[in-house]
Amino acid sequence: MDSKALYDKIMNIDPQIRYATIANKDGKIEHTGHREGVTNVLTSDESKKSLQRAIDSWNARNDLSDKIGEGKYVLAEYAKIKRITIPMGKEHLIYLTTDVKADHTKIIDETLKLL
Repeated sequence: MDSKALYDKIMNIDPQIRYATIANKDGKIEHTGHREGVTNVLTSDESKKSLQRAIDSWNARNDLSDKIGEGKYVLAEYAKIKRITIPMGKEHLIYLTTDVKADHTKIIDETLKLL
């Protein structure tokens, strides 16, 4: 599936998804965007830095995967948003932000079904 098509399907999962990015594990963004009408919490540069931190953290976690198994997702909840990172194979990540009241379990489950 191409990145744009996957992005569209992810954004259709739940209206509380604010932002979605599909990137490779080197940080190259293949598709990104935010929901129309949503005010971004971070600037574009801050979003890129946050994505890079998520990628770096994911790569560090994978150092232990032979002992603990491969990661399925990471959820970070903040006062204003939730951030979800989901691997897409071994080379790509899906990086989402949602409203804090979003049903993250539903969003994660539905995103995993798309993969």
